[in-house]
Formats: sequence, structure tokens, C-alpha cells
Amino acid sequence: MSDKPFQFKEFSIYQEKTSMKVGTDAVLLGVWTSLDNFPDKILDIGSGTGIISLMLAQRSDAETIDAVEIDENAYEQSVENFEKSIWADRLYCYHCSFEEFVDEISSEKETYDLIVSNPPFYTENAETPSESRTKARFTSALSFEDLLLGVSKILTEEGVFSTIIPFKEENDFVKLANQNNLFLNKVCRVQGNPTSKLKRSLLSFSFQKTDVIESNLIIETERHQYTKEYINLTKDFYIKM
Repeated sequence: MSDKPFQFKEFSIYQEKTSMKVGTDAVLLGVWTSLDNFPDKILDIGSGTGIISLMLAQRSDAETIDAVEIDENAYEQSVENFEKSIWADRLYCYHCSFEEFVDEISSEKETYDLIVSNPPFYTENAETPSESRTKARFTSALSFEDLLLGVSKILTEEGVFSTIIPFKEENDFVKLANQNNLFLNKVCRVQGNPTSKLKRSLLSFSFQKTDVIESNLIIETERHQYTKEYINLTKDFYIKM
């Protein structure tokens, strides 16, 4: 396997240590997440390679961008990518479960202005050959319930929580969020191409009830022919955009 990093315009992602590679979901969440509340402290749950943290470092002036990652190889990969970036002094990764992290942070009464997560979302009773990939991809590692409960404990009163999940999980996820006093403010539903089914939902929550802003995004018109909307979203990151 090549050790060459995935090169973005302002940073590189080394990914040889982890089974979860750079993917469209993470890039979408990194570019779509709103920074309108000018967050000073950001948390990335399940950092993987650290890509979302790095994207938010590029996009924001946040002084602190913390990440939490349970898988040891992914944790080491995040740390490596953080240290090699120009924002190394603002980025820090914790090696623990999200539940352990929440217990520690909430006991110290610390909170975050923005929390993001590209969470595990395969709920079927299936396993992959790789234990680390299973842990990264299946909700046995972190359930939606535990994710939302934890977020509700460490998000500031005016804070924002953004995530990306399968479209088919959207309604149930929103109901679970409501049970934790987190309310949907913004949603973008994503299609691969104009004729494909809706695949992902980008969701933004807060403790405030508002009218929900809804939008749709189509990634390609045909193979490798990207829509203007997708290009505009990602052009600050992808070298060929």
C-alpha cells in the first residue's frame, strides 16, 4: 500500500495506519458545517485521520480544536496529521471513548461551541473482516443514543452540533436528538447524481427551536462531472476543483 498522503490545498492526510480512508462524507461535513456562531472551541468526535478537524482549522479562527478517537491506529494517524499541519498548535487528539471523554469534560464543566461527528452508522448485524473497520463503521462502537446524550452534556447553550448520517436514518436520528433537547435547524440531503436515491443527510442541531432550513445537493451530473454546487462547496480544499 502506498504511503503517499491524500493532498488537499493547504494540508495533507496520511492514512496508511487506519482502515477508514478519506471519503466524501467527511469532506461534505467539513465544508457544510456552519461557522456562523464563530466557535472558539470545537470538538470532532471520532476523528479518524483528523480530516474534519483540519478542515475546520482551515475555515475558522477557533483557538481550540479537540478531537476524540477510540481506535489506537486512527488516534496515532490523527496526531501525525495534526502535527504536520500549519495549525498544530490549535489541534489536539484524545485517545479514549466518547463516553469517557464526556465524563471527564462534564465533570470539569467544560463545553464546546461547535461539535461535529461523522459517526459510525451501520446498524445491521454484520461484521467486516477488519476489527478496526468494524469499530469505525458500526454503531456497536458508539450508538446514536450515546452520541446525542454526550453532545447534549458538553455543548454550549448557543452551540451547534453538525453530523452526516444515511438519509434513511434521518427521522429516527432527529427524534433521538429531540429527546436530548437538540432541535434540527438545518438539513441538506445529498444525492450522488440526479437519478440516484437520496444517500446522506447533513444535519445541524442546537438547543434552539427554529424553522428548519432545507436544501438538496447533487454531487455529480455523471461520473467525475461535478455540479457547480459541489465544486463551490469543496473548491477551497480539493486541488483539482
